[in-house]
Amino acid sequence: MSGSDREANRFSARASRYANVGANMGGVAARMAMARLFGGDNNPVALAQALGGLKGPIMKVAQLLATIPDLLPPEYAAELQKLQADAPPMGAAFVKRRMMAELGPDWQTRFSGFDLKPAAAASLGQVHKATSLDGAPLACKLQYPDMQSAVEADLKQLEVAFALHRRMNSWLDTSEIKKEIGARIREELDYAREAKHAMLYGNVLKDAYAVRVPAVHGDLSTKRLLTLGWLDGERILSFAEAPVEIRNRIAQAMFKAWWHPFSRAAVIHGDPHLGNYTVFSEGGEGAGINLLDYGCVRIFHPRFVGGVVDLYRGLQSGDHERVVHAYEVWGFKRLDRKTIDILNIWARFIYGPLLEDRTRTVADGVKPGAYGRREAFSVHQALKEHGPVTVPQEFVFMDRAAVGLGAVFLHLRSELNYHRLFEAEIEHFSLESLGDRQKAALDAVGLETPA
Repeated sequence: MSGSDREANRFSARASRYANVGANMGGVAARMAMARLFGGDNNPVALAQALGGLKGPIMKVAQLLATIPDLLPPEYAAELQKLQADAPPMGAAFVKRRMMAELGPDWQTRFSGFDLKPAAAASLGQVHKATSLDGAPLACKLQYPDMQSAVEADLKQLEVAFALHRRMNSWLDTSEIKKEIGARIREELDYAREAKHAMLYGNVLKDAYAVRVPAVHGDLSTKRLLTLGWLDGERILSFAEAPVEIRNRIAQAMFKAWWHPFSRAAVIHGDPHLGNYTVFSEGGEGAGINLLDYGCVRIFHPRFVGGVVDLYRGLQSGDHERVVHAYEVWGFKRLDRKTIDILNIWARFIYGPLLEDRTRTVADGVKPGAYGRREAFSVHQALKEHGPVTVPQEFVFMDRAAVGLGAVFLHLRSELNYHRLFEAEIEHFSLESLGDRQKAALDAVGLETPA
């Protein structure tokens, strides 16, 4: 069998996998329904096994669901978080054809070197290390073929799973969560948009010496090929046993990488996966972080950031009306006093480290995988008794990213004054000034201001 035939067979197998997504997801959903409705045995391992044979976007969806507290039972979420996206890598012959399709028949002349063996393979594409004509190291992310149809197939199955979830859990309306997940994953297919995200972050963080953003090589990029500067670094978890001063420096860089773009341009990096960050070192010490992936970026209207500040100030001063206003700005509906009290369980957890003016860990005695689970369970129980709530679309990735960031701090066991770091980011905050800064930042890279 020729190399091209093997590649064709490999991707025929990938295509047939999409045809089987519905059957597997249906089996998972049926098991969850039986367990919940008839008191049968929950079997999270069976869930992981059912999804473990799938490749591509559905793996990204599954891991995403696992990071939204209380969307799934804790035992299911724990199993899903173990899954790794392992789409079969494209071989050399197929990579050459894909690169030709993106950059033309003379594509190899545009690099002084290009490693046909991928440096990393993920759910939507794979990364190749290359060298520019002037000798600069590059990271070329090449999208797998037919990803758009694959994503749409997987999202249709996700709709089925969410519909079942709503029937089993009338206290939580997931319709807006579904919309948000679909919107963000579809954006991840557009590498031209991701290039703009990277340029946006490069501009907003240009003075943050502890955060490095790769340069975009637009002449070597398309809608399905993204070429960035290669940033050398080590995995964050390799610093888990480093001296506390180094761990704190890394954590402070992570805080800056997340909160500074949010407070200056109303944008967040929405994927908390540890693989999206590495640590750069100087003199053997962890000096800061490399921010590597810009596919899952969420741009908010400035009023959403205003809601974040209002909730913080309201909790800080005990101003109930300001707290209610924040939830209304975010899009929560039917807010009676009991619902507010329930939402505040979660808010006080997320804002807890920011409200206390002292050096502390982000959550004493909590393991990274359990971050937020206890509080989510309390909210779950209270809403089951009190009545339904619809999670607003904009809130989904803000919440997810905040939980992911907290988990990174737990991995590092960092000890910081999060209150003072946050106060520095929102000092002199106003909606008008944020609106002006955001418009200038987005206009500079060709992104639209949110309506």
